Amino acid sequence: MSNIFIGGAWPYANGSLHLGRLASILPGDILARYHRAKGDRVLYVSGSDCHGTPVAVQAAKEGVTPGEFADRYHEEFVECFGKLGFTYDLYTRTDQETHHTVVRELFLKLLDNGHLYKKTTLQCYCEQDQRFLPDRYVEGTCPVCGQQARGDQCDYCSTLLDPSDLLDRSCKICGTPPVLRPTEHYYLSLSSFQKELADYAASSQGWRDNAVRLTQRYLQEGLQDRAATRDLDWGVDVPVDGFTGKKIYVWIEAVSGYLSASKQWAAETGNRWEDFWLENRDSIDEDGKTTAYYVHGKDNVPFHSLIWPGILLGAGGLHLPDRLFACEYMTLEGQKFSTSRNWAVWVPDILSRYQPDSIRYFLIANGPEKRDTDFSWREFIHSHNGELLGAFGNFVNRSLAFINKAFGGYVPDGILEPKWRANFDNLYAEAGRLIESGRFKEALEFIFGYIRQANKYFDEQKPWLQIKEDRNACGDTLYTCVQIIANLANLLNPFIPFSCDELRTFLSLDEAGWQQSSVPAGQTINELKLLFERIDTVRIEEETARLESQMLSN
Repeated sequence: MSNIFIGGAWPYANGSLHLGRLASILPGDILARYHRAKGDRVLYVSGSDCHGTPVAVQAAKEGVTPGEFADRYHEEFVECFGKLGFTYDLYTRTDQETHHTVVRELFLKLLDNGHLYKKTTLQCYCEQDQRFLPDRYVEGTCPVCGQQARGDQCDYCSTLLDPSDLLDRSCKICGTPPVLRPTEHYYLSLSSFQKELADYAASSQGWRDNAVRLTQRYLQEGLQDRAATRDLDWGVDVPVDGFTGKKIYVWIEAVSGYLSASKQWAAETGNRWEDFWLENRDSIDEDGKTTAYYVHGKDNVPFHSLIWPGILLGAGGLHLPDRLFACEYMTLEGQKFSTSRNWAVWVPDILSRYQPDSIRYFLIANGPEKRDTDFSWREFIHSHNGELLGAFGNFVNRSLAFINKAFGGYVPDGILEPKWRANFDNLYAEAGRLIESGRFKEALEFIFGYIRQANKYFDEQKPWLQIKEDRNACGDTLYTCVQIIANLANLLNPFIPFSCDELRTFLSLDEAGWQQSSVPAGQTINELKLLFERIDTVRIEEETARLESQMLSN
């Protein structure tokens, strides 16, 4: 049994989740469900980033405290993740005392180990608001690509920035150009880890191509030291005399949440966080050792591939990330998601009208795993009707409904065809291999390939004729179909768990595992109902019009 750590990206508690963000988070739950079914010991954590500058910006606009503002969206996130079936061992928030304590401890370790130093630099100051501006309070033109950018990173060319790098700078709150004033801060000597991080990146396996490419780019450009503190009034206090009124910079603080959440989970459950964090990464994948997955968006690659490993190396003795699954970007009806223009499909909204499995299925089958993809209402509804209903739901219903009709609701005596028994072994092995390597779309497509074969098998056997001509042959056919369904309840559980829960109810199955399941002859079919209802295609125009109206009313 291996220890599996899964760190899911922490969403900013500054507004509702949209589907583009959800697409980058969902793979973490697939990994957690799969590894638990396999028998591994899993710790799956995440939480709401309540200290991020976006939270403070939005709170200031509404005239409420950042904490009050973050409360609203943290609770909404918790509700949405629950409805979507996420199986976090702990979903917490960065304004918890445990988090503050762990972040301060890490900061002091870095200081004691000589990886932090003081430096006075010129930083952006808004004379109208009379305050130093956090990086995301400063907007301007990227000096590298010429596109509009924030003061910490350019979303277009992925360059890491300092606010003073921007051209045509302006304050995000009031719009006036900030001036540069001297201020003293601690800096993390990230450059001193250049060789260690280069060796680490070169030896790592299981990173998506985008993480490899971006990390190599930053390493080739040469790692730059980064500010570890900022002039802020919202965040984690700097635990050093003379730094009153300054906070630990959110890019150090937020990634530290993976460790603080693990410690909070241990304190609340009586388990050992050390089992997931103090293993030797040279021994990963051996029995009892740890594999650490990190699941996030492309924009967070350097924070997970360089900055967080740099912090862990600086603190000493902590397990580095093993596998980085960074997704690409998802667009909406051919345009970039835009919260400012209200061009988005908001997760609470889509959950109010559609099944969670329909959302989960689409975001994996059509999500931005390896390349940018687009969400359209047309594709979403056709995906539901064609695959979930037309292939999977149709096979389950036609098989079990026929048993109800022809065999009184009892699984008939029969023999499982040998080819299907061999198919099951291959299914579990290959789907598991694809999931562990972060190829979720391929795994789902592979399983659905077998569902299409199962439908073909049903059609070829013609049980509606067999029941008249050879009842025993019909029993073999339907017995085989039931065994296929029982194993699909396992294989699809990481992806569409609610439907799989229904299957387990129909067939009185135990919890999902990652090995062959069987249903005995004579088992009663319980409470059979349709897994999926057809979505009327008129909804395509209705949802598209709703989206346009939503943007215009913004």
